[in-house]
Amino acid sequence: MAARLVPSKRDEYLRLHRSVWPHVEETITECGIRNFTIFELDGVLIAYYEYVGDDYDADQRAMAADPVTQRWWAETAPCQRPFREGSAEPNWEQFDEIWHRD
Repeated sequence: MAARLVPSKRDEYLRLHRSVWPHVEETITECGIRNFTIFELDGVLIAYYEYVGDDYDADQRAMAADPVTQRWWAETAPCQRPFREGSAEPNWEQFDEIWHRD
């Protein structure tokens, strides 16, 4: 998935991710996400993770319902904007997988 940083919020976003809240990291793990990495280049954010659970939609709903994760998203969301101008997404946009090799 990809997003762009709000230029004036770049330092804040990087600061937040230097010390992600432990509960947020635990919730990510509990929701079946592993190997979660965010890259940044010239204000472009690229994120990648592997899902190892059984019901992605249910795990995503559980994560979204977690009050601490909601507070984390409230902190990070103002730092991000959609990758494409005019996108209906609030920030992160999902890529369509076109090729994969294990």
